[in-house]
Amino acid sequence: MPIYKTYEKESFRWGIWKADETLEELALLMPHGDVCMQESIQRFSNENRRKEWLAVRVLLSYLSEKEYEIAYCPSGKPYLKDSSCRISVSHTNGYVAVALHPLHEVGIDIERYATRVMKVKERFMREDEYAEGDEIYALLLHWSAKETLFKLLGQEEVDLKEHLQILPFSIGQEGTMKAYEYKTAEKNDYTVFYRLEPEFVLTWSVNY
Repeated sequence: MPIYKTYEKESFRWGIWKADETLEELALLMPHGDVCMQESIQRFSNENRRKEWLAVRVLLSYLSEKEYEIAYCPSGKPYLKDSSCRISVSHTNGYVAVALHPLHEVGIDIERYATRVMKVKERFMREDEYAEGDEIYALLLHWSAKETLFKLLGQEEVDLKEHLQILPFSIGQEGTMKAYEYKTAEKNDYTVFYRLEPEFVLTWSVNY
């Protein structure tokens, strides 16, 4: 499948790819498909992870119309080797998302719609957090927004419950959430954007 959805505002852009191709089909979409295919096989034993690895690079190439090499910090945070853009990456059960900005740190997260989030809500939900609307979407949005903020902060040992707070909001098809972090001395506030899709939720933010 080609690109699922894209977004662009000023210098910030993101895209979503639904990776329902085979490994071979995804590899052919890369400028050096055979090399990328071989590297993905060596890195991962799970076929879905191989597809996600390839799909991220296909999507990055689509968004930038250039061939970038992605590297990773010791923490696992991705970056472009030529430092031309800040990048954030996310994936969930067949979908991948990539966000780019030439100057500012970005965060993006995609979470498949599933009721299992109910079983882990104590790990990330605070008592003062609430969203008016569907309970599953509300939990997924809180979880996704905090994952986005975690990527944006670039800090180690961030506790999603203790260090990140989402202020109460009403759920729409798309919108914003006001958020605070308590990990740093600055205790910064952020605006997290979101979209609801039938199969997933998407959140993103830029550290202007």
